[in-house]
Amino acid sequence: MNKIVSKDIIDNLRLLIENPQCELDFKNTFELLCAVMLSAQTTDKRVNLVTPKLFSKYPTPEALQTADIEDVKEIIKSIGLANNKAKNIIQLAYELNNKFNGIVPNTLEELVTLPGVGRKTASVVLAVGFGIPAMPVDTHLHRVSIRLGYVKKTGTVLEAEEALKKYISKEDWIEAHHLMLLFGRYHCTAINPKCSGCPLFSYCKYKSKNIASK
Repeated sequence: MNKIVSKDIIDNLRLLIENPQCELDFKNTFELLCAVMLSAQTTDKRVNLVTPKLFSKYPTPEALQTADIEDVKEIIKSIGLANNKAKNIIQLAYELNNKFNGIVPNTLEELVTLPGVGRKTASVVLAVGFGIPAMPVDTHLHRVSIRLGYVKKTGTVLEAEEALKKYISKEDWIEAHHLMLLFGRYHCTAINPKCSGCPLFSYCKYKSKNIASK
């Protein structure tokens, strides 16, 4: 990988994917943070089905910190892992309200101190909520970064993040994150990727396993 190849990859993704943006529904950084936490091991579409009721009933950290956990579990039960997620977002609300005056912090260092918030979630909030350059690497970006040669097959999530930041211009990090996430979600899928006609096929390290071998 080098910056010239990486730029060509991003340019091609811009042509392939229109209006790249976060697919979670939210009105503020608190809602975004909760929604990202709820999206673990489920789809954004499923999260968007439960958050309107959740945020209508508990619109602020102050309101959510005193919520009955059974009520929160009932609201979010359809997205899976409801027990842990309900516990985490209530604890999150308590920490936000009592340590950060109810305001979502805008630094990685502070965000990752919150219950249930890891590096990826914090990076999403920075990029999407605050417009601060970050490169959140989820399963889609990790897979795509391996297939396109940013990292080796054994590369870790952190190694993928570092490589993407190295070869993509900082001013493009947020857009590139959305482009690569949506590319992985809808085109370069884990199973049966849409390789035929893919504009990035010439860069793909995965192609020998699919249409190239037919």
